[in-house]
Amino acid sequence: MPVTIDDIHAAAERLAGRISRTPFLRSETLSQITGAEVWVKLENLQFTASFKERGAANRLLHLTAAERQAGVIAMSAGNHAQAVAYHAKKLGIAATIVMPRFTPFVKVKRTRYHGATVILEGDTLAEAAAFAHDLAKRDGLVFVHPYDDDAVIAGQGTVVLEMLAEVPDLDVLAIPVGGGGLAAGAAVAARALRPGLEVVGVEVETYPAAAQRLAGQPVKVGGPTVAEGIAVRDVGDRPIDILKQHGCDVVLVPEAVIERAIAMLIEVEKTVAEGAGAAGLAALLFHPGRFRGKRVGLIVSGGNIDTRTLANVLMRGFARDGRLLNLEIDVADQPGALAQVTRIVAECGGNIIDVQHQRLFGAFSVKSAEVALLIEVEDEGHGDRIGDALRGAGLPVRKALVAEAVQPLSSARP
Repeated sequence: MPVTIDDIHAAAERLAGRISRTPFLRSETLSQITGAEVWVKLENLQFTASFKERGAANRLLHLTAAERQAGVIAMSAGNHAQAVAYHAKKLGIAATIVMPRFTPFVKVKRTRYHGATVILEGDTLAEAAAFAHDLAKRDGLVFVHPYDDDAVIAGQGTVVLEMLAEVPDLDVLAIPVGGGGLAAGAAVAARALRPGLEVVGVEVETYPAAAQRLAGQPVKVGGPTVAEGIAVRDVGDRPIDILKQHGCDVVLVPEAVIERAIAMLIEVEKTVAEGAGAAGLAALLFHPGRFRGKRVGLIVSGGNIDTRTLANVLMRGFARDGRLLNLEIDVADQPGALAQVTRIVAECGGNIIDVQHQRLFGAFSVKSAEVALLIEVEDEGHGDRIGDALRGAGLPVRKALVAEAVQPLSSARP
């Protein structure tokens, strides 16, 4: 039988006291930036930093005594893994988690911390899933699917019950879509409680499985992405049926805009979101006309981002915004030349992040050297003033090319 609003209400009762009722807050600044009235549901504040606890806990609470005794197995790139491991431990159920080899270290470490047996297997989610299913059959374990399961979908739908209880007049929900469990649960809850509420799924451009399935196209996905939580080879059959039944749409966003959304959530909301968790905001940034003037509910679905990845995202964001200046300067190879350069930058208020002083490669003469500076500035205009001051001192200055991936975003749609 299909998932119903009664299933979601029952899940909410079952989960009471087991998960957090996370904050749902209006963002004044994001509203000003996007032109929509933006409300943010902070599911990254669950204990395992992801909404996945809702579906995982609800599924585990459906197990019979014999199934609990046998133990469970799950496949996940991270958030579902942690959720199953955490709630299985609380319920006294042995859990085995199969994770693909590309899973961020932080998610592997935290899954092990929750007491699960972790097996790294497969270069894709599909390969990891196949291995997990084989292991489940061999050892008699109960497979807990991350999204293609009615109890999981019902559990995920409880997030919308909380959102509408606090802000009943929302116009649209922007929901990240990987396997589709969250979007499907959201669609069931939204249509039952507020039939006019629009549910828009969000996928990264390189993994448009749900958009392709809804359009009746062959599924063709792949490539690296910071949004690994929604980098799914195909959406689940149950979720896609629900999305079709409720007439839900899916929009696509580029990788660069997801990076921008991650940085914006940190700078504006002071909250850490992984790539998938920032997808809803990315949709508002890339498709502003779709959401402008509407009361929009976003779900920051997870906050488990690798710290090195987060650092790179923030630095690339600085480059896009013109707050990092990369200059190459030809100087005489003599004492005091580098000091002259740094003095001018300091007088102009620039903060030098990195210096490379090269005599052998790049210098146009044996009597010269090339200095490469990475400088933190207020904005692009500030950077231009620093460049002009250096040139005014007779120093040849070149702006180093910015990689295409981190060039300013100019493709946002009206």
